[in-house]
Amino acid sequence: MELKNAAAALSALGHTGRLSIFRLLVQAGREGVAAGEIARRLAVPPNTLSSNLNILSNVGLIDSRREGRSIIYTARYENMTALLEYLMEDCCNGAPEICAPLADVALKSRCGKEGRA
Repeated sequence: MELKNAAAALSALGHTGRLSIFRLLVQAGREGVAAGEIARRLAVPPNTLSSNLNILSNVGLIDSRREGRSIIYTARYENMTALLEYLMEDCCNGAPEICAPLADVALKSRCGKEGRA
């Protein structure tokens, strides 16, 4: 991942509404969540939701697909992984006392959701 792509993704996630949407989609797994359901769960007005979904989509953190009359949104796990890898690249100059806890968190997160993601 390039610096400008990482910065754009982090900027998009640096908004409480967009971060809430992204976390909801990450938790939903590959099945995704319909736009109306996202709005209902997060109590977000449709125009605000639409704007936030567009921003997340433009930086490559989410995808959408049409199913009947609904638009289903999903997290782009490969791009989320690339962002996390970019952030941890050359972590702490290889200091195991610093890197090990971070690696453990990443591993637990990956293993705990393998069936969903």
